[in-house]
Amino acid sequence: MRAYEIGPEFGLDRLRLSERPVPEPGPREVVVRVHAVALNYRDLLVIEGVYHPKLALPRVPGSDGVGEVVAVGPLVTSVRIGERVTGTVLQDWSDGPLTAEAARTGLGGNLDGVLSEYAVFREDGLVPVPSHLTDEEAACLPCAGVTAWSALLDPPNGLVPLRAGERVLILGTGGVSLFALQFAKIAGAVAIVTSSSDEKLARARALGADVTINYRTHPDWDRLVREATGGVGADVVVEVGGAGTLPVSTRAVRHAGRIALIGVLASQEAQSFNPLPAMMKGVTIQGVFIGSRAAFRRMNAAISGAAMHPVVDRVFSFDDVPQALHYLKSGAHFGKVVIRLTPDHHSSKRSV
Repeated sequence: MRAYEIGPEFGLDRLRLSERPVPEPGPREVVVRVHAVALNYRDLLVIEGVYHPKLALPRVPGSDGVGEVVAVGPLVTSVRIGERVTGTVLQDWSDGPLTAEAARTGLGGNLDGVLSEYAVFREDGLVPVPSHLTDEEAACLPCAGVTAWSALLDPPNGLVPLRAGERVLILGTGGVSLFALQFAKIAGAVAIVTSSSDEKLARARALGADVTINYRTHPDWDRLVREATGGVGADVVVEVGGAGTLPVSTRAVRHAGRIALIGVLASQEAQSFNPLPAMMKGVTIQGVFIGSRAAFRRMNAAISGAAMHPVVDRVFSFDDVPQALHYLKSGAHFGKVVIRLTPDHHSSKRSV
């Protein structure tokens, strides 16, 4: 089978397409023929050696894939051959709080990922796909979808989910951010979206954004958030920028509000975070590291109930993975960038 590998050195331009044997399932393992893969910013960080500089190489990258079960190992009882499934990013996180052990079972990190024609998963690391989704759409769920779900509607550690009428500030229009927008509207919340592109903001309004702010035109965007919320601030902030935007998000959130800290997309250079404003406002800063398999199943039930479709920006072929990663790195995308491996009746018509 064909598979992309990182190694012998890190680097996007050193990613190589190689031949590997089709994996055989061990006890409680499942082999899946991969139909589609969604790319994440995490994949770029892994490939470039930023996410895990001491990662053992070679390694197959990619955490988000959907496909068809083609083989099951001894003792497997919950998965059937022919079933359409997707994997959890953290293969050993079934339910409950995140543990150090589960955090070390990430696909495309400590474990080989899904940028290959076949992939092996743990039986407990698979979930069925909502039937109304195409393969491209379903591939978007494991990382970006579950992360946004955990940030807003299924937060860990006993935090209160987003409620109808609350105001949520969503930074950007990438995969996690657009999932957050869609989940906010399912919850009946007021969604405020920021971007540096007026065109992307217009598309966000078409998806249901109530307020949009161009942060390049308005570098004091926290002031506009407060104005849009009657001077109070956002109840919840979906923070994907990291140190580059966290100080502004802290000014934009209300007293006793919550910041769901997810990403590191903004420039980190010469940035520091003063925790005093967050402390004085009683703000909860919640780290979100994807979510459990149980949360994934709850999210899928909500997606099916709302007949929701993830936003797919562009679909590339398997031969064009390097170009797709460069496109993702450019930041030009609106929603998810997806790789198509095999044609079937679940596929959409969009391709590049």
